[in-house]
Amino acid sequence: MLRYLSVFTLLLAVALPAAAQDTRYVSDEVFVVLHTGPGKEYRWAAKLTPGIRMEVESVSNDGKWAQVTTSRGTSGWVGTEFLTAEPPAQVKLPAAESRAEQLAAKNTELTNQVKTLQAEKLELLNKANSTDSELDSVSQELARLKQISGNAVQLDADNRRLVEQSENLRSEAEMLKAENMRLQDKLKSEDFLNGALAVLLGVFITLVVPRLWPKRRKSSSWA
Repeated sequence: MLRYLSVFTLLLAVALPAAAQDTRYVSDEVFVVLHTGPGKEYRWAAKLTPGIRMEVESVSNDGKWAQVTTSRGTSGWVGTEFLTAEPPAQVKLPAAESRAEQLAAKNTELTNQVKTLQAEKLELLNKANSTDSELDSVSQELARLKQISGNAVQLDADNRRLVEQSENLRSEAEMLKAENMRLQDKLKSEDFLNGALAVLLGVFITLVVPRLWPKRRKSSSWA
């Protein structure tokens, strides 16, 4: 059934004028002979390995033989039963292996990237935790500075109040000192006056009082 489908496909490719060249592959056989003509009676032109790629130039009238040209430029006839439109396992396997190697390499690369990202994530988490700790420390320091600032404002207000009180006390002290000096001057003046009065009183007593005192009469022996 598959052979008839292959022949029908080849005939359809030749019948369609729009089809330029038809790419085919040698199927998975032990070996395939390329003949110089459309039949086994023709001599061998080459031995085709499974999976070799070729371009179909024409197909025999009975559809059993196809004139092909290999990728190396060798031309001849090969049985259509040995041709397939899909690459055989010999072609697919290396490509699949290569693809598997590429995927394995890509997987390894992605695994390394995941490990790197996980390490970076852990590092970022550690930095975030460190940043949170530093933020808490800064917040505590800021609260302490605010408290110190509030205390400093209170101390400044208390200092201003004490300075004002000190100025008032200094003014009062100056006033008391001036009053004390005035009182001392007054006391000195009073002492001077008292001394002068005492001297005058003494002079008065010494000079005036004896004159005011009545003289005693002398007794006479003739009486």
